[in-house]
Amino acid sequence: MARIASLHLVREPRVKAPLVLARLGVDRPRLSRVDGLAFWRLLGTGRGNDTGPGADLARSALFAVWDDESDLDRFLATHSIARRWDHAAESWHVRLKSLGGHGRWRGVDPLDGMERGSRDGAVAIITRADVRRSAGSAFGRAAREVDTELHTADGLIDVVGVGEAPVGRLATFSLWESMDAVRAFAYAMPRHQQVIEQTRDGDWYSEEMFARFEPYASDGEWDGRDPLAGR
Repeated sequence: MARIASLHLVREPRVKAPLVLARLGVDRPRLSRVDGLAFWRLLGTGRGNDTGPGADLARSALFAVWDDESDLDRFLATHSIARRWDHAAESWHVRLKSLGGHGRWRGVDPLDGMERGSRDGAVAIITRADVRRSAGSAFGRAAREVDTELHTADGLIDVVGVGEAPVGRLATFSLWESMDAVRAFAYAMPRHQQVIEQTRDGDWYSEEMFARFEPYASDGEWDGRDPLAGR
């Protein structure tokens, strides 16, 4: 038995934004009691596909690692949180197998014990970091510049900024046409390369993680479509 991961992106009507924010707190103890849920993070999101500062208060995300795919199936079929998603304004769900990575998320390696995926086809990437307070301003400026460069990258399918807090605990989830496209952005985009060096030289992060996944099944809609449909 090998673990798999999932990401769930859920949007409510803007009038329900206060309820979405409340659920970011209320749903945490409920998720901690879900059978087979080995690791999870309930997240706020940025506006649209902007990975810089700003928030979409009507949209939230859940990243989860499951002991077995059957645990995810049971959660989606029976749990009240998942059943609520069926009535959201929009929701998108993707299943993930590991393609490797490094780092920790709040002291945990979520990739440990995950089923290995195939590198052929589309790739999902999660990058996340706990940004030191002393590096907040420099990180914010660099993040805006990298976001601009990111949206010019060949092979980017879509991206969303996510985070456990509005400031400091930030992440991105992105979809790419191929592993080659991921490598081209990582190593060929000049500002991205400079920022990597800055983060290391300036010790900007107290913790960070970079993880690659095979997005092997998806359903629902993200901004009106399934970005992986037909891939």
